[in-house]
Amino acid sequence: MSTSAPPSNRFERRRAETRRALVRAARQILAETGDTSASIQAIAERADVGFGSFYNHFESKTELFEAAVVDALEEFGQNFDERLTGIDDPAELVAAGFRLSARMADSHPELMQVLRRRGMGHIHSDNGLARRALRDLEAGLTSGRFTPADPAVALTALGGTLLSLVEMRFARPDLDGDEAAVNLAEMVLRMLGVPQDDAHEVARRPLPDSASPATPAR
Repeated sequence: MSTSAPPSNRFERRRAETRRALVRAARQILAETGDTSASIQAIAERADVGFGSFYNHFESKTELFEAAVVDALEEFGQNFDERLTGIDDPAELVAAGFRLSARMADSHPELMQVLRRRGMGHIHSDNGLARRALRDLEAGLTSGRFTPADPAVALTALGGTLLSLVEMRFARPDLDGDEAAVNLAEMVLRMLGVPQDDAHEVARRPLPDSASPATPAR
């Protein structure tokens, strides 16, 4: 679960925890079924908060589920930041991102199910993974690592391919996810203008040797 500065007093802390509980419940529902027709009462019960508390934080279920998606995507982006710190090559960042995503289907299934079900509508959002991907694309374009292109178009291609990889990991668990991610990363790098031999090597560089991303709060 993504975090922010802790509230300064008891009332604010309780209020923040209630909101987090509602968002957690909504994330669970999205991950399990993707069905947003659950009643507010059912959501409140899952969150273990009072029915009336819902409207202290959200005007509608639509607003809550949107907040849940944003929260999941921000956590996804934070995990990437933690794992990929110190990598300066935009091409390596893109390739490592694909490979880590494939592994997170196993290590963070709830988070990745939310991405799978709702990620398409957030490819061009200004938060979460999209913001970070656009940053890396623009760095690659500026440095000449990637072939000049409209960053928004490149982001569309990158985001759509990533979501396809996530879908494949859940739909075809029999496939070798790591191998598929490496091959797909190489294809994406070539699409971005990285020479074939270079793309092949970059896509297979060792992933950062760091602790696994923190397990999201339940």
